[in-house]
Amino acid sequence: MSDEGRLIAGRYRLAEQIGRGGMGTVWRAEDEVLSRHVALKRLHVQRHLSDDELGTLYERTRREARSAARIAHPNVVVVHDVVDDEGLPCIVMEYVPSTTLGALLKGGGALPPGEAARVGLGMVAALRAAHAAGVLHRDVKPGNVLLGAEGRVVLTDFGIAMASGTSTLTKTGEIVGSIDYIAPERMRGRRPGPAADLWALGATLYQAVEGRPPFRKDTAVETAYSVVVDPLEPMKRAGPLEPLIEALLAKDPDERPSADETEQALRAVPPAGAGEASTRVQTHSQAQVPPAFTRREPTPGPIPAPPKKKRRAFAWSMAAVTLAVAVVAGCVYVMSRDEDSGSGGTAQGTATTPAPTTASTPPPVPKGFHLVTDKTLGVAFPVPDGWKRGDATSEQVDYADKSGLAGLTIGMVEPAGASPMSHFLTIEANTKVNYPTSYRKLRMQRTTFQGLPAVVWEFTFEGRVRAFRAIDFGFGQEGGREYDIYLSAPDKQWDTYRPVFDKVKAGFRTLR
Repeated sequence: MSDEGRLIAGRYRLAEQIGRGGMGTVWRAEDEVLSRHVALKRLHVQRHLSDDELGTLYERTRREARSAARIAHPNVVVVHDVVDDEGLPCIVMEYVPSTTLGALLKGGGALPPGEAARVGLGMVAALRAAHAAGVLHRDVKPGNVLLGAEGRVVLTDFGIAMASGTSTLTKTGEIVGSIDYIAPERMRGRRPGPAADLWALGATLYQAVEGRPPFRKDTAVETAYSVVVDPLEPMKRAGPLEPLIEALLAKDPDERPSADETEQALRAVPPAGAGEASTRVQTHSQAQVPPAFTRREPTPGPIPAPPKKKRRAFAWSMAAVTLAVAVVAGCVYVMSRDEDSGSGGTAQGTATTPAPTTASTPPPVPKGFHLVTDKTLGVAFPVPDGWKRGDATSEQVDYADKSGLAGLTIGMVEPAGASPMSHFLTIEANTKVNYPTSYRKLRMQRTTFQGLPAVVWEFTFEGRVRAFRAIDFGFGQEGGREYDIYLSAPDKQWDTYRPVFDKVKAGFRTLR
């Protein structure tokens, strides 16, 4: 190649081209001052851009160097220098002999869940370090994950990173990144936070185990629409990673697990090749019922009226997305499908105004369900046809399917404590006592529901003859009432029973 052997900035001699994308070329170079190999990223000449656009592009490249240089972590590529070459900025980085995760997954390739979790641990460690330094990556994807020697995982390419205290370098409504990995809130034109990087991590993990991005469609516009409004397609090969990936890909950033919770969930995934739960010894012949709730005793004092509950819906039509999202060849930051194993581009997005709805208008009862009104608890909710009512008290009511292995509990605590989280931590402590060796938390995270603080908790445990999985959802406000929706079922049939929880939650309404 014509550039091979050329000296950059009087110091870095280009030796071998190791990567090429829409923005620039990455070379392995020799640092002749320190006698070491480095990676040098040199921008392409962009003749189609205006002077202003070139200025933005060059400043973004320099920002990549400054952003990455703020982060000192073994899972983040080290930046050594920034130099100019014939007016083009070049970033000099640590040379990591590696392949990219994107190259490994090209053509539909996939990883076992244990190996994907190992890669994810390196990625989330890098993101934690970046976020602690006040830097958002904004382009987490398989193509920016280096898989080096001795299992090292390195996150690179902070080219569109955003550091706290800096301008955005984008026009109003402009979204820069790779469509398959842009979080819903960014598609809506909202300012991203660390949760947007974690959504992209979830999209990367989904592709790692399933062999394709989670919302990939034929065009970038259709992909953007799917990211914002479509439900996540069920996973077939994610195994123990499924609940974490599902949580990371929540549409609402407040519902996603934190980086700490993500790391804990990834560490709980058995390494590739390790035995699964089916290899555990089971010594009892009787089915194990789900763990019971541990309720707080009521506390004295007046109970204030609960605040009015509001439910918000985000209106987003295909026509709106078509107008809001455009992929323009030759814009400030363009990635090709070949470079990224995804349909990337620069997307223009504007947020629509949420359409208010009222909590007093419940959705239609789903087919195969019937509506139950429980005046003692002060709630109404759908229950699957054929499920039988079991024990009932002033604080909870139970339902079970015909097998008796899947159970639904609707609970109420009055007056509620400081937050649903404190209640759930109490229940979790009791669960650990009852299942000291088999309890495994999948997630416990704060969210909101009908305008009130909420918590979702998901976990697994071993019964006497089989493994169970459970999800518990609670919402309420201190001094008022807390309501809980709990479902447990055999882990092997979880995909069958999980929709029951979703439909009960969607149709759940208070009567006061």
